[in-house]
Amino acid sequence: MRNRSTFSLKSTSRAIFLLSCVCLVGARASAQAGTAPAQAAQPYAEARANADKIGKELIARGIPGLALAVAVNGRLVYAHGFGYADLEERVPAWPTTKFRIGSISKPLTAVALMQLVEQGRVDLDAPVQKYVPSFPDKGATITPRLLAGHLAGIRHYKDDEFLIAKHYDSVLEGLKIFENDPLIAPPGTKFSYSSYGFNLLSAVIQGVSGEDFVSYMQQHVFAPLGLVDTLADQNRPIIEQRSRFYEHEKDGTLDNAPYVDNSYKWAGGGFLSTSEDLVRFGSALLKPGFLKADSLRLLFTSQRTTAGPETGYGMGWFVHKSQSGQRIYEHAGGSVGGSSQLIIYPDTGVAVVLVTNLGDAPWKIEDVEAVGEAFAKR
Repeated sequence: MRNRSTFSLKSTSRAIFLLSCVCLVGARASAQAGTAPAQAAQPYAEARANADKIGKELIARGIPGLALAVAVNGRLVYAHGFGYADLEERVPAWPTTKFRIGSISKPLTAVALMQLVEQGRVDLDAPVQKYVPSFPDKGATITPRLLAGHLAGIRHYKDDEFLIAKHYDSVLEGLKIFENDPLIAPPGTKFSYSSYGFNLLSAVIQGVSGEDFVSYMQQHVFAPLGLVDTLADQNRPIIEQRSRFYEHEKDGTLDNAPYVDNSYKWAGGGFLSTSEDLVRFGSALLKPGFLKADSLRLLFTSQRTTAGPETGYGMGWFVHKSQSGQRIYEHAGGSVGGSSQLIIYPDTGVAVVLVTNLGDAPWKIEDVEAVGEAFAKR
């Protein structure tokens, strides 16, 4: 039986608020980002104060712990933890705390896919069975491009699948959850968000590379990008600075989140990361370098249905405008005991991230936009 500890939001709000000013932009973060915090603070004093204010407001809404980070043109200029990573032990949340990032795993997976496309090893318009022969023929062509844009007709979670506690030893084993189900629409005809579609993409990546998917991500995406705190959310290993995870009860109190095993959905929603790592990741995609210009265009250009309308989603990224009218590429993440948001602004070079340890955290994308856009006004 899992350890359950219930906290009243009213009784803990003051204690949580007292820790909301906890901040870590230390030597480690500075060295990785190539910036000196003392020098970075001065030009962004007003934006930093605004970010602090918003972070404290989010804690006051009942989020146990969170971290915010901002980079401008690849330079880390703000990283701050608020509240608690662990309520029971009163462990503060830091910018280096590892949170469940949910569907922000999808942009990470999309980058791995594009690496293999650049190497000529994946054809985005080939039938998926070319790379995953065991996947059943659905009577219509499902391609990696359609999978990466939620246009393949693969279903999303149903019933209690979001709470799966079974461990899956391979991504191919995880496909059994949905592979025999009918398509919800003919491929290409309808945008239908599907984490399972990205599970199938992970099988493509594994089949082409000949490497275990998680190992491929670690060696070819996370390590080369300097994402030293990004990894699969595996339950058995002891993972340094991993947050505890929380959910709201119906009466508004906080409880430990139920036990889940994310091995069935690494690619679509199973990674851990930090605010600092994720702004580093977003910044790496603002210009050609890690990926070529053509690959970035594919990631950030909205796909279209066969009828012609744009879907607002490229390959692993939502593509639209912020409330203030700025172009943004973004993805949110929702998981058991975690919620997150990553936004990059191609016209100003800003990347902003929010990560929390609450599954139904009371924040909106506008809160994160308000943090990031202030750093473009100096």
